[in-house]
Amino acid sequence: MTREADLLGRRLLNQKLARSRLRKPADVVAWLGAVQAQDYAGAKWGVGQRANGVTDADVDRACDEGAILRTHVMRPTWHFVAPADIRWLLALTAPRVHAATGSSNRKLGLDSRTFQRSERALERALRGGGYMTRPELKAVLRRVGIATDVQRLAHLMLHAELEQVVCSGPRRGKQFTYALFDERVPKARTWKREDALAELARRYFASHGPATLRDYAWWSGLTVGDARAGIAAVKPALAHEVIEGRGYWRAPSRVTPLPAEPVAHLLPNYDEYLIAYKDRDPVVGPQGSRNRVARPEDAFAHLLVIEGLLAGTWRRSVIGSVVVVDVTPYRRLPRRSLDAVAAAAESYGSFLETEVRLSIS
Repeated sequence: MTREADLLGRRLLNQKLARSRLRKPADVVAWLGAVQAQDYAGAKWGVGQRANGVTDADVDRACDEGAILRTHVMRPTWHFVAPADIRWLLALTAPRVHAATGSSNRKLGLDSRTFQRSERALERALRGGGYMTRPELKAVLRRVGIATDVQRLAHLMLHAELEQVVCSGPRRGKQFTYALFDERVPKARTWKREDALAELARRYFASHGPATLRDYAWWSGLTVGDARAGIAAVKPALAHEVIEGRGYWRAPSRVTPLPAEPVAHLLPNYDEYLIAYKDRDPVVGPQGSRNRVARPEDAFAHLLVIEGLLAGTWRRSVIGSVVVVDVTPYRRLPRRSLDAVAAAAESYGSFLETEVRLSIS
């Protein structure tokens, strides 16, 4: 086994895409620390692939019951997070997200007074266990004289999430709702900043390693200095190795060979297997390499991965009661790989609890 193949094998195992013993959606989210989730359907499938026997309905139920929360944290985008983690994660990373959105807020005329007025109105509307959709909360804000065009409303709600005023509530049909943060999230001790830095680093390298400092700073949204401080705090519990001139950190573990037969994964867009790393060369091949297969237009596509390597894209469509999975490999696949893709499509059908028809173009 090459060191590159060992790196990918370890990532598949640590990300629970291989030999996972997890059985609940919430356990997957807690293990990974946070799961990027702006595409709700895709993020659910990302969680489902990492737990045994979990269905799409199970992930919906976990979100509706509050076992998984969906909010903005770490970077200015949606993530699934565990209720036990959301308070300390926001305390640690919200200042960085505020900084990233500050320029846009100023252009939209959103200042501290406007945010305070908005958040007081949201608190009054949601107090007592009320759950409201974004259009309903837009009406609330308009009634108190706060302008809410599309961009302003998005930034007002983002700020309220970062300030621990609101978080996700149960869905109402296919619509998302917001809940009052303190009524939805269990009370928890306040973490010292150095403890939060250490815990986030420990969680990332256990679940995403081997990975570099640069990867971790990208994923967490922290400064390189804070990312380095977190690694230093847990350094005795990490293993370090240099591959192709880059230093990788990971939780110590024995090498466990993956199956000899190829295994395919139909990964959703924004899946942690790719999005969690600044440097994606181990998966897609380095710039200029004849083996590089990723295309710029595939940056936000659903991705086919075989034996840990990017091998193509896929998309889904619904025809009647059947979900059609159309796979476009980058290269002609051998029979063993085709069988692996068919097995992955079958797993997707089990997750959706519906018939899946595979098409390979």
